[in-house]
Amino acid sequence: MHLETSVGRRSVLAGGAAGACVCALAACGAGGSSESTPAPSTSADGSLTELSAVPVGSSVAVGLPGGAMGIVTRTGDAAVRAFSAICPHQGCAVAPKGDKLVCPCHGSEFAPDTGAVLEGPARTGLATVAVSVRDGKVYPA
Repeated sequence: MHLETSVGRRSVLAGGAAGACVCALAACGAGGSSESTPAPSTSADGSLTELSAVPVGSSVAVGLPGGAMGIVTRTGDAAVRAFSAICPHQGCAVAPKGDKLVCPCHGSEFAPDTGAVLEGPARTGLATVAVSVRDGKVYPA
């Protein structure tokens, strides 16, 4: 007995489309990249970082209360600014890189002292986070 298996053109096209959808969903669903690192958490005393850990003119990634990611930039001896590390373009984690804050996903660049957009595709700056300096540490305000 000889069995012939016939696969129609519609079956092939439907199978190919389903396979493409599965691949696309798998690529989008991972959510992380090998470059991303988890945000450090706040310390037991509630501080975000030691002031001495942030040299004047530089920035560090910090964990904000509630688990959000943030950036602290030291602008003077005891002056700091803080921002959400979430890029307003598509939600990737911005990180300090040289003298800028850079989104690794699409290349948006932000000023570390103001959070303003230096280069898109982001159209708005980073959200400001209120902080204060006490006893040589940076705290959420």
